Amino acid sequence: MGLLQAARGPSDLGPTTRVRTRGADIVPVRPQTECRWTCPRWHRAQGRSRSGAGTIQRVKGLILSGGRGTRLRPITHTSAKQLVPVANKPILFYALEAVVAAGITDIGIVTGDTGAEVRAAVGDGSRFGAQVTYIAQDSPRGLAHAVLTARSYLADEPFVMYLGDNLIRKGIVPIVESFTQSQPDALILLARVPEPQHFGVAELHDGKVVRLVEKPANPVSDFALVGVYLFNHTVFDAIDAIEYSSRGELEITDAIQRMIDTGRRVEPHLIVEPHEAMVATWKDTGRLEDMLEANRFVLDDLPPRNDGRIGEGVRLDGKVIVEAGAELRNCTIRGPAIIGERTIIDDAYVGPYTSIYYGCTVRSAELEYSIVLENSIIENVDGKIESSLIGKECLIGRSPLRPRAYKLMVGDHSRVELR
Repeated sequence: MGLLQAARGPSDLGPTTRVRTRGADIVPVRPQTECRWTCPRWHRAQGRSRSGAGTIQRVKGLILSGGRGTRLRPITHTSAKQLVPVANKPILFYALEAVVAAGITDIGIVTGDTGAEVRAAVGDGSRFGAQVTYIAQDSPRGLAHAVLTARSYLADEPFVMYLGDNLIRKGIVPIVESFTQSQPDALILLARVPEPQHFGVAELHDGKVVRLVEKPANPVSDFALVGVYLFNHTVFDAIDAIEYSSRGELEITDAIQRMIDTGRRVEPHLIVEPHEAMVATWKDTGRLEDMLEANRFVLDDLPPRNDGRIGEGVRLDGKVIVEAGAELRNCTIRGPAIIGERTIIDDAYVGPYTSIYYGCTVRSAELEYSIVLENSIIENVDGKIESSLIGKECLIGRSPLRPRAYKLMVGDHSRVELR
């Protein structure tokens, strides 16, 4: 019997069935393709052989795509932060691809106020090779609350929780394999960070996790919790036993600490070991600086490609991706860079680590180390635009009217730097 036929719980309900559970509206969505029943990697990640042997029979995925994205406003006033593109692909898609690459195809996506937008972008999951179930969270009340919201979907099965605005550069296959082989109650991913006070921080002793603190004023280590966690069903007992924090949230760090305190086996997986240096690079994309850095390392990994039209006077240096329908005229593109579909670059310079999404125009302007969202126009700009995130359908240009002055229409929580 194939995976779809063997599924248990809410994911086996009909395509229009809704199940109400503590702040959740669970909506199973059927894909149009079958799961990878014959894929050896899939069976390794599920902890079973093709004959059905093994102890971990099934691993589900839980991707969190809620939250308000306050640190990326005003972009996130009108769009889910998980759908902001990095190298011209929404961040959420990298999470989906990473989970599916680890052989996990039964995936729940927890959504908030931008649920309709997320659903429109992802669909039923079939193009990723997954079966997606949407789980509505009534308000963003912490990561542990999101897990609790998905309780009926997850049932008693082990699962990977992946924060949808995080990037793991080389994926999570070895992490899932470690979990299925070692079978701890929880496995947490840790990375060294320069400012641990902004993250959940782990204290290790002899390689074991002894204490977790959420955003401590005085961190005991520089090991931050990365946005990937693996749990078995005992995490629900821990969540049931904790209280809301002073921030009004059910903290996943408190839940994991409860597991440690009650004797559950919580193992760390470090991505800072020398042999893993090229395996994983992690980025939380909650701030502009992190978005630009994530864009940088994704562009570094992409091979050059030209599916567009290259006119006269065009110079391409380094790794440049020109997508279908894009037109380049009398310009210099210095990679790594990506030019989106139907975008026009004319009499312009586009420098390294720049991603320009679809339907844009850059004319008589210079731009580098930046991300430009769809259908924006940048033209007749003096000086170079750099280290910038430009939203959808923006117009940036020089006015011919005098007196010369800066004219701005800037949304809430924006940041503008002039020289």
